[in-house]
Amino acid sequence: MRIDLDLAEEIIKEAKSTGADQAEVYYYWGRDLSVEIKSQQVDSLECATDRGYSIRVLKKGSVGFAYSNEPSRWKETLTRAIRMADLTDRDPFVCFAQMSEPVSVSIFDPEIERVTEETLIQGAMQMEKEALSHDKRIRKIRKARAGIGITEVGIVNSEGLRVSYVGTSAVADIVLAAEEDGESQMGWAFKGSRRISDIDFSATGREAAERALKLLGARRASTVKGEVLLESPVVSEILSVLAPAFSSDNVQKGKSMLAGKKGQRVFSERIDIWDDALLPWHLGTRPFDAEGVPSRRNLLVREGLLKEYLYNLYTARKEGTSSTASAIRGGIHTPPAVGISNLYITASRGEYIRTYQEMVKEIKKGLIVTEVMGVHTANPVTGEFSVGASGLWVEDGEIRHPVKEAAISGTIFELFQRVVWLGEKPRFYGKIGAPDMLFEAVDISG
Repeated sequence: MRIDLDLAEEIIKEAKSTGADQAEVYYYWGRDLSVEIKSQQVDSLECATDRGYSIRVLKKGSVGFAYSNEPSRWKETLTRAIRMADLTDRDPFVCFAQMSEPVSVSIFDPEIERVTEETLIQGAMQMEKEALSHDKRIRKIRKARAGIGITEVGIVNSEGLRVSYVGTSAVADIVLAAEEDGESQMGWAFKGSRRISDIDFSATGREAAERALKLLGARRASTVKGEVLLESPVVSEILSVLAPAFSSDNVQKGKSMLAGKKGQRVFSERIDIWDDALLPWHLGTRPFDAEGVPSRRNLLVREGLLKEYLYNLYTARKEGTSSTASAIRGGIHTPPAVGISNLYITASRGEYIRTYQEMVKEIKKGLIVTEVMGVHTANPVTGEFSVGASGLWVEDGEIRHPVKEAAISGTIFELFQRVVWLGEKPRFYGKIGAPDMLFEAVDISG
């Protein structure tokens, strides 16, 4: 371990002897290596190491917080935390995790510790080479990047908690352009996992090339209300807008589109939405959350019914419920907040699952959306959106031609109430995943 849990115990002891009623030490150590390739040459190579710790104390009901990158200066850091507690108001909802055992999860790949700079460079080069050789119309590679990371996290507190873990990560992503007859179309692909064997650099390069090529020759779409097949990365982008709405902190502050809707059917009965920190080898998987609460699988939406919000210890205590092990931290610099682990959509029943081609055949007149622009402009409180879209025009179950400069609009509630079919398996883009999904009666503007 590159973090010192014994020193944390010493800090806790000192905190209690100098006026704190309770104390917590959060440790973080991380090393990242990434490379970008252009024209089979190394464009950038970065290796970064980050380490540090934060201290939280509770003193007469008030919380103090401080952090440092210098273990030798822990007494100064502790003094700052206690001083801050003296300056803040009492907060009856702040509390620390009780002693517990972390759950067993698959997050550490020893092969990643053996990955060299040269290995990573070769992987990124192979991804670029595969994309360029896939078709002569692939002319420009904007970015071909490969990266790995190793992270260690430890938490010790005065309630007897002493937990730690080591996790790894590997990612590959590429952005490129296909050109023909003066037209240019962008394509991209991403793959991420906690183990290196899941990263197929060649397949990632081919996928990006194919995404760009199928959009060449795009025309404007017709303006209709029709079926829309959103490919998995597009659904994942929309789900990323919805993700903060599950935060109990946002709900309690009135900043969530799902506030006051627990127990109501908010989406189609055909979908379930999960937040699962236990999925093997996924980037959001962990044995415990950022407060030390053992990880779990949370069913947020069941058959369209809103069942649960995500809670950390603070928001749970505020509402008189239990933490869902959903505490996150932005490194050592901030106290715990509420956030997702692995958030994803599935079909609520097997009878609602169809293959991609079966869903295409269901489209009488509509659009396969492969790319959207402007999802970040969606209203996080009302769920209203109007986004630019590229994709493929479909009539009578047959793809007719590529489409550009289209737009789809509505609200996330309306959209997710109009689900017709879902693909077999969610695909993840970072910590958010979704299958391909077919929707009916969506407004499409040309």
